[in-house]
Amino acid sequence: MPQTTFTIPTRGPGLTEFTGQVADWLPRADGLLTLFCRHTSCSILIQENADPEVQTDLQAWLSRLVPPSTDPSLAYLTHTYEGPDDMPGHIKAMLLPSSLQVPVAEGRMRLGRWQGLYLFEHRDRPQSREVAAHFAPDA
Repeated sequence: MPQTTFTIPTRGPGLTEFTGQVADWLPRADGLLTLFCRHTSCSILIQENADPEVQTDLQAWLSRLVPPSTDPSLAYLTHTYEGPDDMPGHIKAMLLPSSLQVPVAEGRMRLGRWQGLYLFEHRDRPQSREVAAHFAPDA
């Protein structure tokens, strides 16, 4: 029971919350939860889950920071055969976390009031993503 894999369907670029899936899986114990994204063109984050404008603004900012490879500012890229969103997706994933650790007390993640777990999709099309989870109970 200390390990599982969550499958998270995305709708294309943006954040998909998966806090509930993880909360339902956790045992009623104290310990440390480790999450690891098994892909190179998406990321996982702890982010605000109250106002959806936060997610919109994060996506808009990241898209301005790293535009598609068709943008003249990225004309130097050579890995372009998988589409104009692929190499930028790898760059975005390099900038954002691929793993997280969250303390757990009595089976509940010690997230703040407005925090949730998110997969941040960097590709243009919907994907099926996997996040590996490991729960290490306190000794």
